[in-house]
Amino acid sequence: MNGLATLRPVHVVGIGLHRYQFASDTPYPTLGLTALRAALADAGLSWADIGAAMIGTGALGMAAGRVMLRHMGATGIEMVQVENASASGSSAFRLACLHVASGQAEIALALGVDKHGTAQRAAEKDGLPRLSPTADSPLVEFALLARHWRDAHGLEVADMARVAVKNHGNAARNPFAQFRKPRSLEQVLASAPVAGDLTALQCCPRGEGAAAAIVASAEAIARLGLDRARAIRVTASTACSEGPVAGDAVGMVEIVRRSGLDTLRAAGIGAEELDIVELHDAFSIEEIVYAEALGLCPPGAAPGRLRDGAWEIGGACAVNPSGGLLGMGHPIGPTGIGQIVEIVRQLRGEAEGRQQPRARYAMAHMIGLGAVAVGHVLRRD
Repeated sequence: MNGLATLRPVHVVGIGLHRYQFASDTPYPTLGLTALRAALADAGLSWADIGAAMIGTGALGMAAGRVMLRHMGATGIEMVQVENASASGSSAFRLACLHVASGQAEIALALGVDKHGTAQRAAEKDGLPRLSPTADSPLVEFALLARHWRDAHGLEVADMARVAVKNHGNAARNPFAQFRKPRSLEQVLASAPVAGDLTALQCCPRGEGAAAAIVASAEAIARLGLDRARAIRVTASTACSEGPVAGDAVGMVEIVRRSGLDTLRAAGIGAEELDIVELHDAFSIEEIVYAEALGLCPPGAAPGRLRDGAWEIGGACAVNPSGGLLGMGHPIGPTGIGQIVEIVRQLRGEAEGRQQPRARYAMAHMIGLGAVAVGHVLRRD
């Protein structure tokens, strides 16, 4: 699972973002190149220094990376486009890390970019009849998960709403977030009902944006005189897909549990050592069940942690300090790399206005359509 343990060290040396935003007439190359140029400037590198580029996108179509990166100049580097649903950016980052760790490149780029496009799911073209008109709707799927958790574990509607309150509050402090307005518990609960117990403010927005992360070997850092103090080590990178589920276990939750344990094991730490976690919270119920699955608390204890402020910035472990998908936004291709950008900023101590104190270990975890999972652990040396 872990492609880094026996290979050479990998460090994030540059990060950049284009703010996540609602659909606009901004061309996607403008979004992506804004993030890329910010990452190059952050690292102190030029485009000619990049040895490979992994592009994560879910809705742009064929050869999106080539169309965008030709504006930087043709340098002959390896270029790969990655689509893995919501985990597209996370998968692109993993490939960039593996390129450096294995010696295929000294410096590699992971860039996620998307606009709210017309992409269709392959499940709509599989030739099989649907069980219902909403059989493949994530909204319905997570509304049902929320109802199951309510019935099985005594979860209250207000517990889910507290996730949205926290994450919208974090996003209000993040200049790159799509939503910049704090919300009260009353506002979240009173927002428009969408499905089951989920209201509009408990569902992530779709939009557009871009995120970039540049990774480098220790040799490249030394050779080019990069700032070693700002380089953040990637200690684990894992990926898996869904497996058999026994009894009454929920497949989406089990893939997070298994992936999270694999990632922590690969990093050689326990969940209790994590200072920051960025995880998939497209719907508020997800943060509750996935935080438990990742081992941040015992089963059934998440609502209490939320009420006690343990997952707030400044708490025991800041969960989604960027604002998460609920507040930061979920443009698909950039989302997983955006998590890495937030974590690097936090571990450097540069997250002004939302800094988690004394942060050393952080996890970024994403799932895609409940069928794939990608996890990373990063460490400040």
